[in-house]
Amino acid sequence: MARKESTAEQQSVRVLKVGERVRHILSELLARQEVHDDVVSAANIAVTEVRMTPDLRNANVYVKPLLGLGEDEIVAALRKNTAFLQKEVAKRLGLKFAPKLKFRADESFDEAGRIEQLLRDPRVARDLSKDDDSD
Repeated sequence: MARKESTAEQQSVRVLKVGERVRHILSELLARQEVHDDVVSAANIAVTEVRMTPDLRNANVYVKPLLGLGEDEIVAALRKNTAFLQKEVAKRLGLKFAPKLKFRADESFDEAGRIEQLLRDPRVARDLSKDDDSD
């Protein structure tokens, strides 16, 4: 039987859905402290985003400790426990191939804070108020 061709849009929606399912599974594993590692169990970790490759074989997992402390140690501990987490994700996901997980620190919050700081600068505020006056 011939395989159905899917459009790029349908495929990207599938990639997003699988990424979101992986995020939920990992969040649940971490919230229930099913990872038997002292560093991971002691921290409250948020899985902020999972970006899947189009073939669903690799996943970049972005994590952030809720208190923001020990980020490097937590990412290292998650990387050490990758095999266990991949096995659990594969079991719960039900795909033909289990995605290979790569844990990374989420720096988007730091970047947002930096941009917010720049927007509060008096020189920028002055420029922004000039734009508002011209409307």
